Amino acid sequence: MPKHHLAFWNVENLFDVEDHPDRSDKLRRTLDSELKGWTQDVLDIKIGQLASIILQMNGGDGPDILGVCEVENRHVLELLRDALAPLGRNYGIAHEHAKDRRGVDVAFFYDAERYEIRGKEIFSHFIVRRSATRDLLQVNLRTKPEGRLLVLIGNHWPARTAGQLESAPYRAMAAETLSYFHDRIRDIHGKDAAVVAMGDFNDEPFDRSLTEYALSESQAEKVRNANSPRMLNLMWPTLGAAVGTQYYDNKAHVLDQFLVSKGLVTGKSGLRALTDTAEVLRIPEMVSRGRYPKPKRFGRGRHLDLEGYSDHFPIGVVLEEDD
Repeated sequence: MPKHHLAFWNVENLFDVEDHPDRSDKLRRTLDSELKGWTQDVLDIKIGQLASIILQMNGGDGPDILGVCEVENRHVLELLRDALAPLGRNYGIAHEHAKDRRGVDVAFFYDAERYEIRGKEIFSHFIVRRSATRDLLQVNLRTKPEGRLLVLIGNHWPARTAGQLESAPYRAMAAETLSYFHDRIRDIHGKDAAVVAMGDFNDEPFDRSLTEYALSESQAEKVRNANSPRMLNLMWPTLGAAVGTQYYDNKAHVLDQFLVSKGLVTGKSGLRALTDTAEVLRIPEMVSRGRYPKPKRFGRGRHLDLEGYSDHFPIGVVLEEDD
């Protein structure tokens, strides 16, 4: 049976250079202090560091599909794709420019030899709040040659910067938006549609945003038997292993997750999530030395580390397709 290797990575502030002509004056003012010293040479090193990790995924073959967040624009996505040329893959890019005030977007790379996007099946779902926030990015792929539908929803929910409790309502809004569009996908494509929501949710699998608003579950049986748009959160076992995707205050947090639909749990979509393959991808060189195995961040400004990568570890999972 064909297998599909999916990965997601918050690549930590993959900004373009300061004087990029497509950057608006408003965004330039917002990023002024963040981009001090962010030269073309630094960007090239950052791209090389990220690529060195991605090239090792899937046993050195690279992922079939890679979701990323914290990317500024299509130009930096193209630079990263070019750096992945040693894989010999023909990666397509699915990206829509969002309205986030810091200018960071969500995007997907997909192997164009294995998947196609028919027509204009890329959707940017705006999250309603007083000021613009990160959109949810939906991409409808079809597997080749079978033509099976695989819906991807990329997420980068509002951060905890203002405080976990103070910012929780905004993540609840994002979660409700995700659940609403998951339900719409089921209405249009059937209740067994294959849907993978992936991303940096800035909450953990047990937080209310995931369990009550996004309708994610820890038990596959509850998803199999549900008539509502419930999803299985594949990262629950990671909590028990005390392995984080991001570390703060010497604590491991599982903020990056895969949620899969009923059709991927039962296999009735023609695709099945191999739930035991979901993992945090801790490539040895990106793990910090010391008591806590946190990722080596690349940083920016005064905290720049040219030997770093990102402040998040990537995650991976495998889907299996019926012959």
